[in-house]
Order: sequence, then structure tokens, then C-alpha cells
Amino acid sequence: MTNLNSESRTWLPLYLPAWGKKQSCYILAADVGGTKTNLALYEIQGYHPICLVEASYHSKDYDSFSLIVKDFLENKTSEKPLRLCAGVAGPVIDGKVEVTNLPWKMDQRIVSKVVGIDEVIFINDLQATAYGLAALNKQEVHIIRNADDMTPGNVAVIAPGTGLGEAGLYFDGKYYHPFATEGGHCDFAPRHEIDIALLQYLQKRVEVVSWEHVVSGMGIVNIYNFLRDTHQIEEPAALHQQLEDAHDKAALISEAAIRNEFPICRETMRLFVRYLAHEAANLVLKHKATGGLYLGGGIPPKIIDLLIEERFYTHYLHCDRMQELVEKVPIYVVLNDKTALLGAAYYAAYGPHALD
Repeated sequence: MTNLNSESRTWLPLYLPAWGKKQSCYILAADVGGTKTNLALYEIQGYHPICLVEASYHSKDYDSFSLIVKDFLENKTSEKPLRLCAGVAGPVIDGKVEVTNLPWKMDQRIVSKVVGIDEVIFINDLQATAYGLAALNKQEVHIIRNADDMTPGNVAVIAPGTGLGEAGLYFDGKYYHPFATEGGHCDFAPRHEIDIALLQYLQKRVEVVSWEHVVSGMGIVNIYNFLRDTHQIEEPAALHQQLEDAHDKAALISEAAIRNEFPICRETMRLFVRYLAHEAANLVLKHKATGGLYLGGGIPPKIIDLLIEERFYTHYLHCDRMQELVEKVPIYVVLNDKTALLGAAYYAAYGPHALD
């Protein structure tokens, strides 16, 4: 087994057992999320998948993943893929997954029969993102904190988008092994009075308040509504109308905060950044991720101006008695929004399935 190295455009040396195997084929990769599903056809000729065609679909416009794949194969390409690998937002167990934030139940055996591809593989979308780190170059990550005395070790990935995804990469001393978690659904842990008030506000709406309810697109909207409804922070009429018309309310709120507009938007994102920092530190501690923390998903690249402010790092460091550990961890924002798609392609091309 040969690892990816710096000369072959890698960011992290991943364990990919079929790396270096001579093969010539087409791979279909997918990134399935609650908002959109991205597909891309890759040609495998050597050490890196080459993207031939890609397309993006609004997930909620389709009744199933299979219908999206069929549309892609019928209208976007005439090539028949050898293998399909999909990174899916949800826990994959025995090739089956119920998609988080979508009414889809996916079974790789059924998808294989419906779309006519013999090999169909599902992995968690954050596991796919972790594999996609192998495809990144230095221009595709933004350094929030570069630790000079970093200790090689495990890596943590946290990705707020439609929901909150979390994953890790175990370091065996030579290679990194990505694995999925569902840590975003763990209980939200309030620290201050305003956090407790937010928890109580959300408890009236959901049975269990998880980190996903505050660190995600829905989390931004939840925090905003909480401040408007309970803290009497003014919602200007113009902003109210914009939100009524907005397709993506979270994006509108965060963009206004970046422009330093509307106190309610600025306070919403101040709380969001603090909660993201706290949960990021939690993940680093649980994984002992001395090798790095990666902020992925759809939100962090769009709010870098808020993340590079000192308060994110200050809140990140504010943890029990392990500040010395977390302050040595380098922190990166993943800028490439196709990282999960690339990761699915790498797993399909060079993972254990490719050894057969």
C-alpha cells in the first residue's frame, strides 16, 4: 500500500489500500445533504480522480436518491460508472441510512438495482469529508491558528451546514484513518445564563436540544428567534421582510452580521461563534486531536471574517484544565466546498472496495 504524499498534492497522508493499483475506470461520487445533493463523474487514470462532469440538485425536489442518480446518468453523461460512492448525511449501518433532515431511506443494494451500477457504497458525509482532505492543497484551507509546536496525532473535523457533522481521523503513526461520528446530536451544554435561557426556549420546541440545534444553519435561525422572542432585541421591519422572502435565512443573518448590520444579527452570530468554538474544543478533547482541527461544512468558509476575530479562539481555549493541549492544535477552515464529493471519489477509487 502506498500513501499519498506532499508531491502528489495531498494535505494529509490517508490510509488508502488500493492507492497505486493500476486501474482505468469511471467512478460516480455523490455528496447527499439535507439541502442539496452533488454528483460528479470521475475518470480514474493513475493517482488522482479527474472530474469529467458534475451537477447539483435540490434534494427536497426529489423523492429519492435513486431518481437523482438516474437523472444524472441519463442527462449528464453517456459513460457507465464502475462504482458509485455516496457520502450521506446520516449514520450508515450495513449499507443502509436514513438521511438526516430528509425523508429518504437509502439502501445501497436497492440503489444498485434501480440505477444499474453493480457496486454502490454509502459512507457518512463527514467521513467522506475526512477522506477529501487528501485532495486539498494549501490554497484550499484557511489557517485560523498555526501551532508551531504541534504534536502529530489524531485529527478532528466539525462541519456546520444544514445540520452539524462531526468526524475524526485516527493517526497510526504513519497514516490517517477517517471515521464517522454522530456527535452533532449530543446534548447542548449551556454555560451562562443566556445559554440556559436558550436551552429552555428550545426545550419547548424539541424534546432533546443537541449541538445541532445551535451550531448549524437551523441553529443560527434558532438563536435569532430566541433573541427576538425573549430578549426583545428589535427586529427592524426591513429585516423582517427580507427574512420572510429569504430562501436561506441563516445566510441572510450571517451576511448582515459580517457587514455589521442590525444588532440582532450581530448578537446571533456572536453566540453562534461561541457555541461553535466550545463544541470544536469538545471534539478536540474527545479525539485528543493534536494533529489538527478542521472546520468544514457550508458555514465556516462564509464567515471567516467572524472566525478570525480573537473571540473565536478565546472561547475555543476556554475549557476545563486542558488549555495547554488545545492551544497546541492547529486550526483550519476548509475552503473547497466539494471536499466531501472528492472524498467519496477517493474512497471509491482507492478504498478497500477497489482491491477486488
